[in-house]
Amino acid sequence: MLIVRLLFQTVMMLLVMAVLLFGAAGTMFWPAGWIFITEMGLSSLLISFWLLAKDPALLAERLSPPVSRNQTGWDRLFMLAALVAVCGWFAIMGWDAGRTHRGAVAPPFQAVGAVLIGLCMTVCWLAFRFNTFAAPTVKVQAERGQHVITKGPYRLVRHPMYAGAMLYFVGVPLLLGSWVGLMLSPVLVVGVAARAVAEEAVLRNALSGYGAYAAKVRYRLIPGVW
Repeated sequence: MLIVRLLFQTVMMLLVMAVLLFGAAGTMFWPAGWIFITEMGLSSLLISFWLLAKDPALLAERLSPPVSRNQTGWDRLFMLAALVAVCGWFAIMGWDAGRTHRGAVAPPFQAVGAVLIGLCMTVCWLAFRFNTFAAPTVKVQAERGQHVITKGPYRLVRHPMYAGAMLYFVGVPLLLGSWVGLMLSPVLVVGVAARAVAEEAVLRNALSGYGAYAAKVRYRLIPGVW
């Protein structure tokens, strides 16, 4: 059942995050870590249960494996590299915040981090609300009648979920109190930007009308910038 997969994958995601963060920190007494896990768990479940009620087909896509046979070869490599990079990022942030004590992040900045994470999840929800084809892998879903989406956040940027990810890459290290994690965030942003460019090459070739849409909505991730 879809709900069983949803609950299982959510619990596993939170468990992996917790092991990486608290294991690297060397302590379970880390309030910021627990706040992060709680915020991610609640927001993920809220969005997932909304999808279960409103768009179960998209939820099924979102719960599918990150590497699949009908995925482009470069995207399979990207997803594997991204998985390793993000896991490493979490472990480094846990180590930095829990063991090095290089420089504490002030509570107001940690609060900003929590807000940025919340904004990221809100942007993702808006993308799901308007784009039923927002699969985690790069592919054109001809069997589902995929077409170009031009409403909601897609009126502002061509890749709103990637734009939301940039908020996440800044918000997480701020909330967790890791300056090292924040310094590594640009590497993740560059990776997301590179994937956006590569994804657009696929969409221009395989999705009718995407070229015209890209000409109309000029910016990929940041309105007025890029």
